[in-house]
Amino acid sequence: MYKLFVGGLPFATTDDELKELFSAHGTVTSAKVITDRETGRSKGFGFVEFENDDEGKAAEKALNGTDVGGRSITVNEARPREERPRRDFSGGDRQNSW
Repeated sequence: MYKLFVGGLPFATTDDELKELFSAHGTVTSAKVITDRETGRSKGFGFVEFENDDEGKAAEKALNGTDVGGRSITVNEARPREERPRRDFSGGDRQNSW
């Protein structure tokens, strides 16, 4: 499986449109536009997974820098997600006094 990061997407882009764009280059197993958890609005980037590495690399080469909806998109191999420490908003050791 080959996973691509796609940046610079128009905010109106849907998962289906993203999949359709990349399907011209091979078998897409998933396409997801990332949205803000609170507002549900697109963050302007997403991820596309290909079944085959060669097809994913071909799509990366073919689509990086192309115009989609008036915006130039960035396409490159997705890096593994970094482990980020979970933030504790409970106030640490202090007891709530209310």
